[in-house]
Formats: sequence, C-alpha cells, structure tokens
Amino acid sequence: MLTLIVQRVLLSLVTLLIVSVVIFWATEVLPGDVATAILGREASPRSLERLREELGLDRPAFERYVDWLAGALRWDFGTSLARQDQAVSELMGVRMRNTFALAGLAALIGLPLALALGVVAGLTRDRLPDLLVSTLALIGQSLPEFVVGSLLILIFAVQLAIFPAVTLVNADAPLAEIVPSMVLPVATLVIVMVAYIQRMVRSSMIDALASEYVQMATLKGVPRRRVVLRHALPNALLPTINAVALTVAWLIGGVAVVETVFNYPGIGRLLVTAVGDRDLPLVQALGLLGATIYITINLAADLLTLALNPRLRTMARP
Repeated sequence: MLTLIVQRVLLSLVTLLIVSVVIFWATEVLPGDVATAILGREASPRSLERLREELGLDRPAFERYVDWLAGALRWDFGTSLARQDQAVSELMGVRMRNTFALAGLAALIGLPLALALGVVAGLTRDRLPDLLVSTLALIGQSLPEFVVGSLLILIFAVQLAIFPAVTLVNADAPLAEIVPSMVLPVATLVIVMVAYIQRMVRSSMIDALASEYVQMATLKGVPRRRVVLRHALPNALLPTINAVALTVAWLIGGVAVVETVFNYPGIGRLLVTAVGDRDLPLVQALGLLGATIYITINLAADLLTLALNPRLRTMARP
C-alpha cells in the first residue's frame, strides 16, 4: 500500500516536471519577439538588443528554464512584462483568491446537488423523476458555458435586473464587494457541473443496484433503505471520485470562458489577458499553476479511491 502511494506521488512529480518543460518550450516557440512587443516596432535595434539582455533572452533556453523552475519552487516567477512594476506572484495572488472563492462556492452548491440528483435519477430509473432530471442534465451538458452565462445575463441582469451582468470592481477589492457579481458566474458553473456529474452518478447508481451483492442483500430481506445507503450508494460513488476531482480542478484552475463572459477578475481571465499582452512570465506561471492544480487534485482523488476501495487495497498488497 505504501509502495503504491509513493509510486503515485513520484509519477505525479515526474508528470509535473514534464509539463513544466512543455509550458516553457511552448512559450519559447511562440511567433514574434517579446522585446518588440514591449518597445513597439519603431524601437531601434540597439534598444531591442539592450532589452533582450535585460530580460535574459540572449541566454541559452536551458539556462533560462532552470532559473525559471528554481524561481517557481520559491513562488518567484519574475516581473510581468506588461506591468513591469508588479511581480507575477503578486498579480496571481489576488486573482487566485477570487477564483478560489468562485470555485469554492460553486463546488459547495453544485457537488451535493449533483450527487443527490444522480442518486434520485438512479433509484427512479425510467420513471418521471429520472426522465425529468436526465432531460435537464442533458440540456445543461449540451450547452457551452458561454451560452449558459449569456442566457443568465439576459434573464436575470437585462430583463429582471436582479444581478449585475459583469463585475465592475477591481480585482483587489474586498470579497464582500465582489460577492454580488459572483451570483451569475456561480450559477453558470453549477449548471454545467451538475449536468456532468449527475449523469455519471446516475449510471454508477444503476450499475450498483444491478450488482449481485445488492440483489443478494435484497433477497435476504435487508430493508430497501439499508440496501441503498450501506451497499449501493458507497459503491456507486467510488467511480465518480475522479470525475468530481476533474470538475473541481476545472473550477479552481480558472474557467477562462466564464470569467471572460462576466468580466470576473480571476486567474482564467488573467490568462486570457496575459496571452493577448504576450506577457510570457505570467503565461508560464499561470500554465504551471493550472497544471499543478490538476495533478494535485487528481493525485488526491487516486489516493482517496485507493483508500476507500477494498479491492484496490488488496491488489496493492505484496
């Protein structure tokens, strides 16, 4: 068991290292020149050369990668090229707070709702509650995030004028001032998340109810409620752990589309802005942050599945 955990952790670290190389290389081969993007096309060759030396762009790529990775381990990604008076870590810090608040609220509402609806749909297979929940989930899963967000803006911001359509406060404003602008983005994320997770929980619940151990418990006269809660439900939720982990990583990593639609000051929108400004240090840092979040949460989901699944624990024993 311990050996398997160590292997998973080491594999995650190796994966993160490979991703860091890919991120650094991908930003290196982007077309254009950073110095020209900063100084403009009218800059003299001497000024461009001097700026490249200041930014270290004249050094070999491997040396710059090692320095960048060492700085990343210290949470030091250098200075933003588009905002040269600010450190990349400072720019990311306040945006991470906003995205974590948005994702946390969406997960707090969406995950219990998705699990409950999935269980209800699985228990009432092919009956009215199942048909209703599954139809709504299919519609929600079929609509892209920007369509869902646009519909919510049209209904609740334009026609009913209940909530603001976009976020107008600064990124570093207190969360209490941002909360009113979080309602529609959170609703958008919840709709998309519930539609995805609910369908997986429903399928797992149906499979669990049709399994031999559940049928055997039913034949032995075990009460229906106990069969569902003690036997079917725990085994139905196990396969959905990774799906939930991916969804949470998707939320925390910054949903660029949703944050852009609502002008929400999170790391997703910051990434879009950084790409447009060709702010390579910021793009690299945000890419590495997103990869770290995905890998960490998936590692946690794997370890949780391993701990909760007796069959996997047995297979892990020598």
